Amino acid sequence: MDATALRAVIPEVVGILVRRGADFASAEDAVQCAVLRALDPSRRETVLDIRAWLVTVAWRAFLDQVRSDAARTAREKQLARVPEPGPVPRRDDTLALYFLCAHPLLTSTSAITLTLRAVAGLTTRQIAEAFLVPEATMAQRISRSKQRLVGIPLDEPGDLSRVLRVLYLLFNEGYSGQIDLVAEAIRLTQQLAELTDEPEVHGLLALMILHHARGPARVIDGLLVPLAQQDRSLWDRDAITEGVDILQGALARDRLGQYQAQAAIAALHADAPTVAETDWQQIVEWYDELLAIGDSPIVRLGRALAIGEADGPRAGLVALATVDSRVPRYYAALAYLHEGVGDLDAAATEYEEAARRATTTLEQQHLLRQAYRISRGRGIDRAGQGLWN
Repeated sequence: MDATALRAVIPEVVGILVRRGADFASAEDAVQCAVLRALDPSRRETVLDIRAWLVTVAWRAFLDQVRSDAARTAREKQLARVPEPGPVPRRDDTLALYFLCAHPLLTSTSAITLTLRAVAGLTTRQIAEAFLVPEATMAQRISRSKQRLVGIPLDEPGDLSRVLRVLYLLFNEGYSGQIDLVAEAIRLTQQLAELTDEPEVHGLLALMILHHARGPARVIDGLLVPLAQQDRSLWDRDAITEGVDILQGALARDRLGQYQAQAAIAALHADAPTVAETDWQQIVEWYDELLAIGDSPIVRLGRALAIGEADGPRAGLVALATVDSRVPRYYAALAYLHEGVGDLDAAATEYEEAARRATTTLEQQHLLRQAYRISRGRGIDRAGQGLWN
């Protein structure tokens, strides 16, 4: 059975089981059972209608769960209230599932894993491999997440901003295991964009596509390559064009949000033929827009670096002075700007400190190389040593 087509109908099938009387946790478990059966290589059934087949098999799995429950008497009463399945109506509950999986009761990590299970249709094993944890551990996490949602109806109004945050966090998880989480985040955001005309959804989609377009040039031979040093011929120009087109459509709605502004910054980087031709002044202006939408130390740090490129490193240091030193990449930014003004002793020390605080091995190794380069007095010319990636 076509795995892609199968996963596409999973949210709708979960919604059908819920409307028939199953609680969300049981419905999602039943659909997963049906998915595993569908993906079993020894299965010999011929399926003409994937959706109808999945509904039938999942519903039977749900009934089996009810009948085999230890509290048999109570469950039989519940079963008596469950209506007999009739015609399956066409109704897409995918958006409702996005909201449910991003419910405020869940932590960000729980929301991400539950979204991958209930909306993306990944198996527990696939999710466990993506997050590099044992399958049993991931199964427990997913089970606890679903238990927290007991009693919450599928059609409860949700917060789209939380959904977008979950998808953005998923995108930032990067690549690991056999599942490409970046590609999965883009696919889910594309799906969400088809369900709602909210400009911020399209802004997030544009942001993801634009960042992903530079992916082939970001890591070469296992080493992190800053944007300024990347081979721009490796960038996916078709994806950049797609991302810019999506962004322009969102901006035309005149309802600016943080993801649209971030995407505009990414578009300016992607549009520049060379580092020298980057429109840093306009990037600073977009950071100003981001600050107007919502003040954030991360945004202030990015703005300080942009000012350092537009107006010189001393101006960048003045802007960075307003940022808390506990903010991620603060010491990397400080080192880069100190190197720019010629304070190499401070820069080397700060690159070392930034490496100690790095959250990934790739980033840590890159920062240590910068510290070594300066401390050994080699390649002190900072041209092309930018932090942007």
